[in-house]
Amino acid sequence: MNTKEYMDLGEQELLHAYNRFPIVFEKGEGVSLYDLNGKQYLDFASGIGVMGLGYHHPAYSEALKAQIDKLTHTSNLFYNMPSVDAAKKLCDKTGFDRVFFTNSGAEAIEGALKLARKYSYLKYGKERYEIIAMNHSFHGRTMGAVAVTGNAHYREPFEPLIGGVRFAEFNDLDSVKALVNEKTCAILFEPVQGEGGIYPAEAAFMEGVRKLCDENDIVMICDEIQCGMGRTGKLFAYMHYGVQPDIITAAKALGCGVPVGAFLSNEKVGSAMVPGDHGTTYGGNPFVGAAVNAVLDIFDKEQILEHVNETAVYLETKLEELTAQFSCIAARRGKGFMQGLVLTVPVRQVIGACLERGLIVISAGTDVLRLLPPLVITRQDIDAMTAVLREVLKTF
Repeated sequence: MNTKEYMDLGEQELLHAYNRFPIVFEKGEGVSLYDLNGKQYLDFASGIGVMGLGYHHPAYSEALKAQIDKLTHTSNLFYNMPSVDAAKKLCDKTGFDRVFFTNSGAEAIEGALKLARKYSYLKYGKERYEIIAMNHSFHGRTMGAVAVTGNAHYREPFEPLIGGVRFAEFNDLDSVKALVNEKTCAILFEPVQGEGGIYPAEAAFMEGVRKLCDENDIVMICDEIQCGMGRTGKLFAYMHYGVQPDIITAAKALGCGVPVGAFLSNEKVGSAMVPGDHGTTYGGNPFVGAAVNAVLDIFDKEQILEHVNETAVYLETKLEELTAQFSCIAARRGKGFMQGLVLTVPVRQVIGACLERGLIVISAGTDVLRLLPPLVITRQDIDAMTAVLREVLKTF
Protein backbone atom coordinates (compact mmCIF):
# COMPACT_ATOMS: atom_id res chain seq x y z
CA MET A 1 0.00 0.00 0.00
CA ASN A 2 1.10 3.58 -0.57
CA THR A 3 1.10 6.42 1.96
CA LYS A 4 -2.46 7.54 1.28
CA GLU A 5 -3.81 4.01 1.47
CA TYR A 6 -2.14 3.44 4.85
CA MET A 7 -3.44 6.78 6.14
CA ASP A 8 -6.99 6.04 4.94
CA LEU A 9 -6.90 2.58 6.50
CA GLY A 10 -5.58 4.02 9.74
CA GLU A 11 -8.39 6.57 9.87
CA GLN A 12 -10.87 3.76 9.30
CA GLU A 13 -9.51 1.19 11.73
CA LEU A 14 -7.81 3.14 14.54
CA LEU A 15 -9.64 5.04 17.25
CA HIS A 16 -9.42 8.71 16.34
CA ALA A 17 -7.45 9.82 19.41
CA TYR A 18 -4.66 11.66 17.56
CA ASN A 19 -4.39 14.40 14.94
CA ARG A 20 -1.57 12.81 12.99
CA PHE A 21 0.64 14.48 10.41
CA PRO A 22 0.32 12.97 6.90
CA ILE A 23 3.43 10.81 7.03
CA VAL A 24 3.94 7.05 7.32
CA PHE A 25 7.41 6.19 8.60
CA GLU A 26 9.02 2.93 7.51
CA LYS A 27 12.45 2.84 9.17
CA GLY A 28 15.00 4.79 11.16
CA GLU A 29 18.77 5.03 11.17
CA GLY A 30 20.90 7.13 13.51
CA VAL A 31 19.03 10.36 14.14
CA SER A 32 16.90 10.15 10.99
CA LEU A 33 13.56 8.64 10.03
CA TYR A 34 12.52 7.58 6.52
CA ASP A 35 8.99 7.54 5.14
CA LEU A 36 7.46 5.06 2.69
CA ASN A 37 8.77 7.11 -0.23
CA GLY A 38 12.32 7.08 1.11
CA LYS A 39 12.33 10.73 2.19
CA GLN A 40 14.74 11.40 5.06
CA TYR A 41 13.72 13.41 8.14
CA LEU A 42 16.13 14.74 10.76
CA ASP A 43 14.45 13.83 14.05
CA PHE A 44 14.48 16.48 16.78
CA ALA A 45 11.54 14.91 18.62
CA SER A 46 12.82 11.35 19.20
CA GLY A 47 9.34 9.91 19.53
CA ILE A 48 8.50 12.51 22.24
CA GLY A 49 11.75 11.92 24.08
CA VAL A 50 11.81 8.13 23.81
CA MET A 51 14.57 7.33 21.30
CA GLY A 52 17.49 8.58 23.36
CA LEU A 53 19.99 6.43 21.46
CA GLY A 54 18.49 7.22 18.08
CA TYR A 55 17.44 4.47 15.70
CA HIS A 56 19.05 1.08 15.12
CA HIS A 57 21.84 1.53 17.66
CA PRO A 58 23.96 -1.62 17.08
CA ALA A 59 24.62 -2.61 20.71
CA TYR A 60 21.00 -1.96 21.72
CA SER A 61 19.62 -3.95 18.81
CA GLU A 62 21.96 -6.88 19.43
CA ALA A 63 21.03 -7.02 23.12
CA LEU A 64 17.33 -7.26 22.31
CA LYS A 65 17.87 -9.83 19.57
CA ALA A 66 19.86 -11.98 22.00
CA GLN A 67 17.14 -11.76 24.64
CA ILE A 68 14.41 -12.71 22.16
CA ASP A 69 16.31 -15.92 21.49
CA LYS A 70 16.39 -16.65 25.26
CA LEU A 71 13.16 -15.56 26.94
CA THR A 72 10.67 -12.69 26.63
CA HIS A 73 8.14 -13.31 29.41
CA THR A 74 7.50 -15.41 32.50
CA SER A 75 5.26 -13.19 34.74
CA ASN A 76 6.18 -11.74 38.11
CA LEU A 77 5.44 -15.02 39.84
CA PHE A 78 9.12 -15.73 39.17
CA TYR A 79 12.42 -13.81 39.15
CA ASN A 80 14.24 -12.99 35.92
CA MET A 81 17.85 -11.99 35.57
CA PRO A 82 17.61 -8.97 33.23
CA SER A 83 15.14 -7.05 35.38
CA VAL A 84 16.97 -7.81 38.63
CA ASP A 85 20.20 -6.59 37.00
CA ALA A 86 18.45 -3.47 35.67
CA ALA A 87 16.96 -2.67 39.08
CA LYS A 88 20.39 -3.00 40.71
CA LYS A 89 21.95 -0.64 38.17
CA LEU A 90 19.18 1.96 38.63
CA CYS A 91 19.50 1.85 42.42
CA ASP A 92 23.30 2.12 42.25
CA LYS A 93 23.10 5.13 39.95
CA THR A 94 20.37 7.00 41.85
CA GLY A 95 20.66 6.16 45.53
CA PHE A 96 17.14 4.76 45.65
CA ASP A 97 16.46 1.41 47.31
CA ARG A 98 13.54 -0.11 45.42
CA VAL A 99 12.34 -0.29 41.80
CA PHE A 100 8.99 -1.34 40.37
CA PHE A 101 8.90 -1.80 36.59
CA THR A 102 5.77 -0.82 34.69
CA ASN A 103 4.72 -0.75 31.03
CA SER A 104 4.50 3.03 30.65
CA GLY A 105 5.00 6.39 32.29
CA ALA A 106 1.34 6.73 33.18
CA GLU A 107 1.47 3.40 34.99
CA ALA A 108 4.56 4.59 36.85
CA ILE A 109 2.60 7.63 38.05
CA GLU A 110 -0.28 5.40 39.15
CA GLY A 111 2.12 3.25 41.16
CA ALA A 112 3.85 6.23 42.72
CA LEU A 113 0.51 7.66 43.86
CA LYS A 114 -0.56 4.33 45.33
CA LEU A 115 2.75 3.95 47.14
CA ALA A 116 2.56 7.45 48.64
CA ARG A 117 -1.00 6.88 49.83
CA LYS A 118 -0.14 3.45 51.27
CA TYR A 119 2.77 4.94 53.22
CA SER A 120 0.53 7.64 54.70
CA TYR A 121 -2.29 5.18 55.34
CA LEU A 122 -0.06 2.89 57.39
CA LYS A 123 1.44 5.73 59.40
CA TYR A 124 -1.43 8.19 59.77
CA GLY A 125 -4.64 6.43 58.76
CA LYS A 126 -7.12 6.82 55.95
CA GLU A 127 -7.72 10.55 56.49
CA ARG A 128 -4.27 11.50 55.15
CA TYR A 129 -4.61 11.10 51.40
CA GLU A 130 -4.39 14.51 49.66
CA ILE A 131 -1.91 15.10 46.88
CA ILE A 132 -0.56 18.50 45.88
CA ALA A 133 0.25 18.69 42.16
CA MET A 134 1.14 21.66 39.94
CA ASN A 135 -0.85 23.74 37.50
CA HIS A 136 0.23 23.26 33.86
CA SER A 137 1.71 19.86 34.71
CA PHE A 138 1.26 16.70 32.65
CA HIS A 139 1.50 13.20 34.11
CA GLY A 140 -0.31 10.89 31.69
CA ARG A 141 -3.68 9.76 30.36
CA THR A 142 -4.90 7.12 32.82
CA MET A 143 -7.51 8.15 35.37
CA GLY A 144 -5.11 8.65 38.25
CA ALA A 145 -2.52 10.40 36.08
CA VAL A 146 -5.16 12.68 34.58
CA ALA A 147 -6.41 13.53 38.08
CA VAL A 148 -3.00 15.00 39.00
CA THR A 149 -2.47 16.73 35.63
CA GLY A 150 -2.77 20.47 36.10
CA ASN A 151 -4.78 21.27 33.00
CA ALA A 152 -8.58 21.34 33.18
CA HIS A 153 -8.80 20.52 29.47
CA TYR A 154 -7.44 17.02 30.15
CA ARG A 155 -9.47 16.44 33.32
CA GLU A 156 -12.98 17.77 32.81
CA PRO A 157 -14.33 15.26 30.22
CA PHE A 158 -13.46 12.36 32.55
CA GLU A 159 -14.63 13.64 35.91
CA PRO A 160 -15.28 12.57 38.59
CA LEU A 161 -11.64 11.52 38.98
CA ILE A 162 -9.86 10.35 42.12
CA GLY A 163 -10.41 12.89 44.87
CA GLY A 164 -8.06 14.73 47.16
CA VAL A 165 -5.93 16.48 44.53
CA ARG A 166 -5.09 20.17 44.92
CA PHE A 167 -3.06 22.32 42.51
CA ALA A 168 -0.31 24.80 43.36
CA GLU A 169 1.78 27.02 41.08
CA PHE A 170 5.03 25.55 39.82
CA ASN A 171 8.10 27.42 41.14
CA ASP A 172 5.92 29.23 43.70
CA LEU A 173 6.79 27.70 47.05
CA ASP A 174 4.33 29.88 48.96
CA SER A 175 1.46 28.51 46.86
CA VAL A 176 2.51 24.99 47.85
CA LYS A 177 2.81 25.87 51.53
CA ALA A 178 -0.68 27.37 51.44
CA LEU A 179 -2.16 24.00 50.46
CA VAL A 180 -0.32 21.82 52.99
CA ASN A 181 -2.53 20.56 55.80
CA GLU A 182 -2.95 17.53 58.04
CA LYS A 183 -4.43 15.57 55.10
CA THR A 184 -1.46 16.07 52.73
CA CYS A 185 0.37 12.85 51.90
CA ALA A 186 2.39 13.77 48.78
CA ILE A 187 3.67 16.62 46.62
CA LEU A 188 4.14 15.75 42.93
CA PHE A 189 5.82 17.73 40.16
CA GLU A 190 8.11 17.52 37.13
CA PRO A 191 11.63 18.93 37.68
CA VAL A 192 11.25 20.29 34.15
CA GLN A 193 7.66 20.77 33.04
CA GLY A 194 7.30 19.33 29.54
CA GLU A 195 3.81 19.62 28.08
CA GLY A 196 3.30 22.71 30.24
CA GLY A 197 5.85 24.70 28.22
CA ILE A 198 9.42 23.56 29.07
CA TYR A 199 9.84 25.19 32.48
CA PRO A 200 12.80 24.02 34.61
CA ALA A 201 12.35 24.05 38.38
CA GLU A 202 14.16 26.77 40.29
CA ALA A 203 16.68 25.59 42.86
CA ALA A 204 14.87 27.39 45.69
CA PHE A 205 11.64 25.60 44.75
CA MET A 206 13.22 22.14 44.73
CA GLU A 207 14.99 22.78 48.02
CA GLY A 208 11.90 24.35 49.57
CA VAL A 209 9.63 21.45 48.65
CA ARG A 210 12.14 18.97 50.07
CA LYS A 211 12.30 20.92 53.34
CA LEU A 212 8.51 21.16 53.48
CA CYS A 213 8.20 17.41 52.96
CA ASP A 214 10.80 16.66 55.62
CA GLU A 215 9.10 18.89 58.17
CA ASN A 216 5.67 17.33 57.60
CA ASP A 217 6.57 13.74 56.64
CA ILE A 218 5.11 14.29 53.17
CA VAL A 219 6.20 12.09 50.26
CA MET A 220 8.07 14.06 47.59
CA ILE A 221 7.47 12.64 44.09
CA CYS A 222 9.37 13.84 41.01
CA ASP A 223 8.01 12.91 37.59
CA GLU A 224 11.12 12.24 35.50
CA ILE A 225 9.33 10.52 32.64
CA GLN A 226 10.32 13.12 30.05
CA CYS A 227 13.15 15.05 31.70
CA GLY A 228 14.94 11.97 33.03
CA MET A 229 17.33 9.46 31.45
CA GLY A 230 20.00 11.95 30.47
CA ARG A 231 17.87 14.54 28.74
CA THR A 232 19.09 17.42 30.92
CA GLY A 233 22.69 16.24 31.23
CA LYS A 234 22.20 14.24 34.44
CA LEU A 235 20.73 10.76 34.53
CA PHE A 236 17.70 12.36 36.21
CA ALA A 237 16.91 16.06 36.38
CA TYR A 238 16.52 16.17 40.16
CA MET A 239 20.26 15.49 40.40
CA HIS A 240 21.03 19.04 39.26
CA TYR A 241 19.64 20.37 42.54
CA GLY A 242 21.30 18.28 45.23
CA VAL A 243 17.85 17.18 46.38
CA GLN A 244 16.73 13.55 46.72
CA PRO A 245 12.99 12.89 46.28
CA ASP A 246 11.27 9.99 48.02
CA ILE A 247 9.91 8.62 44.73
CA ILE A 248 10.70 9.28 41.08
CA THR A 249 8.94 8.01 37.97
CA ALA A 250 10.74 7.10 34.74
CA ALA A 251 9.81 5.86 31.26
CA LYS A 252 10.42 7.08 27.67
CA ALA A 253 14.21 6.82 27.18
CA LEU A 254 14.44 4.25 29.98
CA GLY A 255 13.77 1.67 27.27
CA CYS A 256 14.69 3.74 24.19
CA GLY A 257 11.80 2.33 22.16
CA VAL A 258 10.69 -0.67 24.20
CA PRO A 259 7.60 0.16 26.30
CA VAL A 260 8.88 0.24 29.89
CA GLY A 261 8.47 2.56 32.84
CA ALA A 262 9.41 2.43 36.49
CA PHE A 263 8.97 4.11 39.82
CA LEU A 264 11.89 4.19 42.24
CA SER A 265 11.64 4.83 45.96
CA ASN A 266 13.66 4.98 49.13
CA GLU A 267 13.29 2.21 51.68
CA LYS A 268 11.26 4.34 54.11
CA VAL A 269 8.41 4.78 51.65
CA GLY A 270 8.97 1.67 49.54
CA SER A 271 8.62 -0.68 52.49
CA ALA A 272 4.95 0.29 52.72
CA MET A 273 4.15 -1.78 49.62
CA VAL A 274 3.59 -5.47 50.33
CA PRO A 275 2.49 -8.41 48.14
CA GLY A 276 -1.05 -7.87 46.96
CA ASP A 277 -0.88 -4.04 46.98
CA HIS A 278 0.20 -3.61 43.37
CA GLY A 279 1.04 -5.68 40.33
CA THR A 280 1.41 -5.97 36.58
CA THR A 281 1.43 -8.86 34.13
CA TYR A 282 4.02 -7.58 31.65
CA GLY A 283 5.96 -5.09 33.78
CA GLY A 284 9.64 -5.91 34.20
CA ASN A 285 9.66 -8.97 31.98
CA PRO A 286 13.01 -10.30 30.66
CA PHE A 287 12.70 -8.50 27.32
CA VAL A 288 12.20 -4.99 28.72
CA GLY A 289 14.76 -5.74 31.42
CA ALA A 290 17.29 -6.46 28.68
CA ALA A 291 16.40 -3.15 27.04
CA VAL A 292 16.94 -1.16 30.26
CA ASN A 293 20.24 -2.96 30.87
CA ALA A 294 21.41 -2.21 27.36
CA VAL A 295 20.47 1.47 27.66
CA LEU A 296 22.28 1.92 30.97
CA ASP A 297 25.36 0.06 29.72
CA ILE A 298 25.50 2.15 26.53
CA PHE A 299 25.11 5.35 28.56
CA ASP A 300 28.24 4.38 30.49
CA LYS A 301 30.32 2.94 27.65
CA GLU A 302 29.63 5.76 25.19
CA GLN A 303 29.60 8.55 27.81
CA ILE A 304 26.16 9.73 26.75
CA LEU A 305 25.76 12.16 29.67
CA GLU A 306 29.09 13.79 28.92
CA HIS A 307 28.06 14.17 25.29
CA VAL A 308 24.76 15.78 26.25
CA ASN A 309 26.45 18.29 28.54
CA GLU A 310 29.02 19.23 25.92
CA THR A 311 26.67 19.39 22.93
CA ALA A 312 23.75 21.05 24.73
CA VAL A 313 25.80 24.22 25.12
CA TYR A 314 26.10 24.38 21.33
CA LEU A 315 22.38 23.71 20.90
CA GLU A 316 21.47 26.49 23.32
CA THR A 317 23.83 28.89 21.54
CA LYS A 318 22.20 28.19 18.19
CA LEU A 319 18.71 28.58 19.62
CA GLU A 320 19.69 31.87 21.26
CA GLU A 321 20.95 33.08 17.86
CA LEU A 322 17.57 32.25 16.33
CA THR A 323 15.80 33.99 19.22
CA ALA A 324 17.83 37.13 18.63
CA GLN A 325 17.24 37.00 14.87
CA PHE A 326 13.47 36.45 14.76
CA SER A 327 10.90 38.63 16.48
CA CYS A 328 8.40 35.76 16.30
CA ILE A 329 10.47 33.93 18.95
CA ALA A 330 9.54 35.47 22.29
CA ALA A 331 11.91 33.38 24.44
CA ARG A 332 13.98 30.23 24.75
CA ARG A 333 13.55 27.94 27.75
CA GLY A 334 14.94 24.60 28.71
CA LYS A 335 17.72 22.46 30.08
CA GLY A 336 20.10 20.23 28.13
CA PHE A 337 18.36 18.47 25.24
CA MET A 338 14.91 19.53 26.45
CA GLN A 339 14.40 22.92 24.82
CA GLY A 340 11.46 25.13 23.92
CA LEU A 341 11.04 28.22 21.75
CA VAL A 342 8.07 30.39 22.67
CA LEU A 343 6.51 31.51 19.38
CA THR A 344 4.11 34.32 18.52
CA VAL A 345 3.10 32.56 15.29
CA PRO A 346 1.04 29.33 14.98
CA VAL A 347 3.22 26.49 16.23
CA ARG A 348 1.51 23.75 14.24
CA GLN A 349 2.10 25.67 11.02
CA VAL A 350 5.79 25.94 11.87
CA ILE A 351 5.92 22.20 12.59
CA GLY A 352 4.23 21.44 9.26
CA ALA A 353 6.63 23.67 7.34
CA CYS A 354 9.59 21.96 9.04
CA LEU A 355 8.23 18.54 8.12
CA GLU A 356 7.98 19.57 4.48
CA ARG A 357 11.69 20.39 4.65
CA GLY A 358 12.64 17.15 6.38
CA LEU A 359 12.84 18.25 10.03
CA ILE A 360 10.75 16.78 12.86
CA VAL A 361 9.94 19.09 15.77
CA ILE A 362 6.88 19.08 18.05
CA SER A 363 4.93 21.41 20.32
CA ALA A 364 4.48 21.88 24.06
CA GLY A 365 1.19 23.50 24.94
CA THR A 366 -0.19 26.03 22.49
CA ASP A 367 2.74 28.35 21.82
CA VAL A 368 6.00 26.46 22.39
CA LEU A 369 8.06 24.70 19.74
CA ARG A 370 9.61 21.74 21.57
CA LEU A 371 12.94 20.13 20.72
CA LEU A 372 13.69 16.70 22.20
CA PRO A 373 16.45 15.31 19.97
CA PRO A 374 18.08 11.91 20.44
CA LEU A 375 20.87 12.19 23.00
CA VAL A 376 23.40 11.20 20.33
CA ILE A 377 22.93 14.20 18.02
CA THR A 378 26.04 16.02 16.85
CA ARG A 379 26.91 19.65 16.15
CA GLN A 380 26.40 18.92 12.47
CA ASP A 381 22.85 17.75 13.22
CA ILE A 382 22.23 20.93 15.21
CA ASP A 383 23.53 23.03 12.32
CA ALA A 384 21.19 21.21 9.93
CA MET A 385 18.21 21.73 12.27
CA THR A 386 19.07 25.41 12.70
CA ALA A 387 19.28 25.95 8.94
CA VAL A 388 15.82 24.46 8.36
CA LEU A 389 14.25 26.32 11.26
CA ARG A 390 15.77 29.59 10.07
CA GLU A 391 14.40 29.01 6.59
CA VAL A 392 10.96 28.25 7.95
CA LEU A 393 10.80 31.17 10.36
CA LYS A 394 11.70 33.59 7.56
CA THR A 395 8.36 32.74 5.97
CA PHE A 396 6.53 33.95 9.10
